[in-house]
Amino acid sequence: MRPSEIQTIGDELAIKWEDGQESYIKLFTLRRRCPCAGCAGEMDVMGNVYKAPAQQLSSGAFLLRQISWVGGYAVQPIWADGHSSGIYSWDYLRRVADAATAG
Repeated sequence: MRPSEIQTIGDELAIKWEDGQESYIKLFTLRRRCPCAGCAGEMDVMGNVYKAPAQQLSSGAFLLRQISWVGGYAVQPIWADGHSSGIYSWDYLRRVADAATAG
């Protein structure tokens, strides 16, 4: 499932999916769920996850400056603090959205 439209509304990312469902993800949640190796860690061949120590994020870390589409499979947010290495596949973005709605 892929989005048909994505836009920032206030402090949320609004997503309209091809199936007609709409999702709203707080930008705070989106940044905290960043899937890049620096934020989420990296897994070795044995399944061990190596992650850097948690870092204190500035308020700019939660301000979305731009969101770019990556091919036909993902989006890449660019945050006000310069962080831009997280690529959110459609499946991952939907899981984040569903978890935000459930909890």
